[in-house]
Amino acid sequence: MVRNLTQGRPLKQILLFALPIFIGNIFQQLYSMVDNIIVGRTLGEFAFAGVGATTSLAFLIIGFVQGLTAGFAVKTSQYFGGHDEEKVKSSVATSMILCGVLTVVLTLVSVFTAMPILRLLRTPSDIIQYSYDYIVIVFAGLGATMLYNMVSSILRALGDSKIPLIFLVIASIINIGLDLLFIMVFKMGVAGAGWATVISQLISGVACLIYMFKKYEILRLSRRHFKMSVKFALAHLTIGLPMAIQYSIIAIGIMIQQFVINTFGTVYVSAFTAASKIDSLITQSLVAMGTSVATYVGQNFGAGEIKRIDKGVNQAMVVSVGLAIVTGLLAYFGSDLLTGLFIENPSSQMLDLSKQFLLWQGLFYICLAIIYVYRNALQGMGYSLITTVGGFIELGMRILTSFLFVKFWNYLGLCVSNPCTWLSVDILYLASYYLLMQFKYKKAYARNNIKIAERFAQVSKVKHA
Repeated sequence: MVRNLTQGRPLKQILLFALPIFIGNIFQQLYSMVDNIIVGRTLGEFAFAGVGATTSLAFLIIGFVQGLTAGFAVKTSQYFGGHDEEKVKSSVATSMILCGVLTVVLTLVSVFTAMPILRLLRTPSDIIQYSYDYIVIVFAGLGATMLYNMVSSILRALGDSKIPLIFLVIASIINIGLDLLFIMVFKMGVAGAGWATVISQLISGVACLIYMFKKYEILRLSRRHFKMSVKFALAHLTIGLPMAIQYSIIAIGIMIQQFVINTFGTVYVSAFTAASKIDSLITQSLVAMGTSVATYVGQNFGAGEIKRIDKGVNQAMVVSVGLAIVTGLLAYFGSDLLTGLFIENPSSQMLDLSKQFLLWQGLFYICLAIIYVYRNALQGMGYSLITTVGGFIELGMRILTSFLFVKFWNYLGLCVSNPCTWLSVDILYLASYYLLMQFKYKKAYARNNIKIAERFAQVSKVKHA
């Protein structure tokens, strides 16, 4: 169902839009989590650590895809908010062409550089083959990832967050079944987990695409919409590429953390993998709020509703603070139970290491909530250059803290590297958003005064006539 976010109570609209995204994000996390759980419980700790060691590398490429498709959809949401049906269709067609070209490039680059990067990250020799066997399959099937993220982003740009969820739930169930079939029956090892992920995501993407064209007339394209102009393509790339680069910059920072943790040994890699998966899972409510804010702001920015944007963003931030507090408590008190999902009978050392990491993350989830709300608000308005600068700040802080803090505090230094990074970019996003809002308010006020003056002049002419 298309949802017009330029009407109705802002917070209600944001929450109703965010709920399906939250549930969908949880199921999307299950793609990698189920792989890790089944691998850990059937193939052992070394295979589990091997698959887990690919997390940062996978995010480098898949994060680029997610940022790219989300960025293209910002333009679509702005045109939709401005009620320009022809530009909505042209935007969708342009996104498809650009995604197709970039999929070929990304697939070739990622497949042929997978092993060299794993070696560069100093992946332990006893798990590196597991890492490669898994990640090379995921990268080979990158087209399926691009397809799903592109279509779901387009649907969300129109306010439909429910249908991507439905197809994702179905795909997640298929993924679990294929994991069990490929690993336990066909004995395909970690490669089976990779194939299960690719096939299930392809099913989800194709189903969404068919539904999109059948359900929404506004998305039914003709040949003329695929006649892409350079100017129109650049308008999408100027938002999509900075957002994609921003995601990849963040991923490089995480790769630095992976590089550091790999030098600690396999038990640390396993604990860090489990804790990172738990952290990613339980913070999806914050991610969903941010995604919802991006679409909300995009539509309202296209409609010129500046006051409505500010009201919705402020209300979303209040809710996100509450979610961050609850999530932080869950991270600490549920760490042992959640870590036990990944490894059967985990050692006390692994549980302690996982709990220590989650404690430090949980204490600063409010800082993470600020990033998701204000970064997505800026992206929704099209200011992706600011968020790209934020990405570079994150990269610099992760590199600095990962090496400097670890030198003095060992594993504890790695645990506090994320909170320090979040604090550093909070300042940029808060300052940028409120300065831009102040500028937009002044601009809107001046525009209203001009309109009033024009009307007054017209009335005066009529009276004199």
